[in-house]
Amino acid sequence: MRVVFLEDVEGVALGGDVKEVKNGFARNYLIPKNLAVPATHNALQKVQGLAVQAEKDRVKTLSDMKELATHLEGVWVNVEMRAGATGQLYGSVTNAMVAERLLELTEREIDRRVIEISEPIRDLGKFEVNVRLHADVHATIGVLVYPLGRDPEEYAQWLIDEAEATAAKEAAGEDGFEYEVVAEDFEGAPEASAAEDDSESEAEPTETEEPEEAAAAEESTEEGEDDSAEAAE
Repeated sequence: MRVVFLEDVEGVALGGDVKEVKNGFARNYLIPKNLAVPATHNALQKVQGLAVQAEKDRVKTLSDMKELATHLEGVWVNVEMRAGATGQLYGSVTNAMVAERLLELTEREIDRRVIEISEPIRDLGKFEVNVRLHADVHATIGVLVYPLGRDPEEYAQWLIDEAEATAAKEAAGEDGFEYEVVAEDFEGAPEASAAEDDSESEAEPTETEEPEEAAAAEESTEEGEDDSAEAAE
């Protein structure tokens, strides 16, 4: 079906465009939502005016989204969830839940589809979520998922304390003491080891010489005794 777009449809067309689209898409989505009308003679006569109006709407929408992004940037929303002992949720946090919390904070309805949760949130904790308000406008918000029946502010502080404690343990080492490696402690160590090896190598021949000298002395004595026996005969 050939239609005239009355306003922008992201990824499809701009207001004032005339395009051929699938019949089902036009009848079930575009026309009922007043986003487009069939490309009749009268509608085509209005294309130029529609394009001008769409451009005005586009500029206003972009301005509104930039203003909203300024308010949303860095905002934290709290989502209470039931979780097990390990912190794993019974279920997951959805973009619809986040959109509902944002509505409570901003008093503006935000389409859940613009809230981009890359991976399902199935654990307690803090998470960053991107909100794509417009093709050129994004905002990053924080989502605190806290246990059922717990105060969100207290839980957020507990998370901070736990993170600091873990960082301190990693910096201190497993036994809890900090270790400082000083370069001077290793200076001269190779030379000392070499000197010790030389001393040991020099000492070893001395120890092996004693048995050889004793054997030589014993052999000399035996020869002397043999000579004396021959002389006596």
